[in-house]
Amino acid sequence: MSTPTTRRTAAPARPVRTPARRPATGVPTQRGPRGPWTPRPGGPSVAMLDRRRTVLVVVVALLLTVFSGRLLWLQGVGGDAIAAEALTSRLTTAQLVAARGTITDSEGEVLATSVDRYDIVVNQRLVKTWSTTEDGTTYSGAAGAAQLMAPILGVNAAELGATLDGDAGYKYVAKNVLPEVWQAVRELRINGITSEQVAERVYPNGNLAGNLLGWVNSEGSGAQGLEATLDADLSGTPGETTYERGRGGQQIPGGFEESTAATDGRSVQLTINSDIQWKAQQAIEQQVAKTGSDSGTIVMSAIKTGEVLAMAESRTVDPNDPGADDTLWGGSSAVSDVFEPGSTAKIITMAAAIETGITDPLEQYTVPYNYTTANGQTFKDSHEHAGMQLTTTGILAESSNTGTVMIGQDLPEQVRHDYLAKFGFGQKTGIELPAEQAGRLWDADKWDGRTKYAVLFGQGLSVTALQATDVFATIANGGVRVTPHLVKGWTEPDGTFTPSQAAETTQVVSPETAQTVLTMMESAVDEGTGSAAAIPGYRVAGKTGTAQAWAADGTQGITASFIGVAPADDPAIAVSVILHNPRTSEWGGTVAAPVFSDVAGYALTELGIAPSGTQPQLFPTTW
Repeated sequence: MSTPTTRRTAAPARPVRTPARRPATGVPTQRGPRGPWTPRPGGPSVAMLDRRRTVLVVVVALLLTVFSGRLLWLQGVGGDAIAAEALTSRLTTAQLVAARGTITDSEGEVLATSVDRYDIVVNQRLVKTWSTTEDGTTYSGAAGAAQLMAPILGVNAAELGATLDGDAGYKYVAKNVLPEVWQAVRELRINGITSEQVAERVYPNGNLAGNLLGWVNSEGSGAQGLEATLDADLSGTPGETTYERGRGGQQIPGGFEESTAATDGRSVQLTINSDIQWKAQQAIEQQVAKTGSDSGTIVMSAIKTGEVLAMAESRTVDPNDPGADDTLWGGSSAVSDVFEPGSTAKIITMAAAIETGITDPLEQYTVPYNYTTANGQTFKDSHEHAGMQLTTTGILAESSNTGTVMIGQDLPEQVRHDYLAKFGFGQKTGIELPAEQAGRLWDADKWDGRTKYAVLFGQGLSVTALQATDVFATIANGGVRVTPHLVKGWTEPDGTFTPSQAAETTQVVSPETAQTVLTMMESAVDEGTGSAAAIPGYRVAGKTGTAQAWAADGTQGITASFIGVAPADDPAIAVSVILHNPRTSEWGGTVAAPVFSDVAGYALTELGIAPSGTQPQLFPTTW
């Protein structure tokens, strides 16, 4: 059997592809799966695409060149300036408070001092962005910040939240908080909560000497009293610090910081003795209440130095809260209120008459109740009486108006004026207090027919309590007038103490005349109208005074006073007690002299002044 055979059929031959040739135009072709590519009719030409590529390359190159140049400028040429500008935007400047100087009394007891406090401030825009988590609770924004801060500040959280909420860049949250309160708030690290250091003025003795000290305003500047007149020295010079702050207003640790230190103020030591000031203040307040007076003043000065030891008034402001009583203006009426001195001014007439030789302490006069001068002016004494046989000393001791006119009428009018001026009337003393008044002393050629005699017994002119006291201190100081003052010395921030320069002095009358008048004044206490001013163990010289005045209700009233010195044998202090419109009695010997005895006696003991060791040799008062 034969094997079958398979017939194979030859495959058809594949066509041979001829490579494409470039067209004569030079347009490239592109091979693809289906054959050569040719530009789409109506599309961009190859040349146009080449141009686009070229433009793109150029643009990219230009951009890279610009960026490279900018980078080079930033890092090289302008880098410092840009860095400085950026730093400036992060800098903030705060004032460094200068410590205000302390005010102390003559013994170093603090009367006014400053303590550190802080004003808390908020940037409300920054608080909005703040959040924190404590003890699993999340706090955020103004409400969350208020919840954390309220217990520390002791305020209502809702009210505090209202204060923190808003768009203000600067707003006070709390003022004058204690350092420990601010530290507790600061530790919360709340964005936008910052502080300003301030100083709070504190007066540890309340209203003691408040009429002299004054107070500072909300800006920390002296607004009244010594705080105002001595402000330039007490306040010092503030410094400042500039630092780099973060977004929340906090200082960046290790960042830029530059400071100019503050220069603290100088501290002042006053001549005031706190214990004597307290005694005088208590005494005048009690006597004003007891007598129903409108007001009262006590002034005490050291005779030889002019230092004011006390200047007390019946209504004295508390500098810690000066607005508590709007009827108190806060100044010292002892230098601002003027009044007719009355009979206390008679010692000027006596000093002038003795100094010029018109009379002597023993000259004899028959003194009537009424006396009419050559120009027809009639004057009378306070009490009706028959003719009294008095010496010059007796006229002063009995405070006779008619007798004083009889003596003083022989003084030329200009001489009368000149002696009043020499003793300080009509001019400011220059004491370191604001609102001091000069009083009123008309020129002699302006005196009318009555005034030229009335000035001899303290009417027709006006003075302050300090001026009136100064007259007696001058007589007790051998006729030498010493400018009264309140500043004993200054202490620099480094602790160096510099005493004040010695006060200016003026010889008003001779030592002999002064001693004669001082002895005559002793008779006014021992035998005359001022007997209630006596101090056991001490010799006292002084003079009572009663003068017409106007009451607060507009009716006519009086000013009653006693001014004296002690010890008369070695004068140390001059003290005036002045009451305006007392209702219980109009006589200075009744309402003012006992207060002098109480306050002056206390001061002599406080100052360690020994009792008098001699007995007075007084001039006779009658003949």
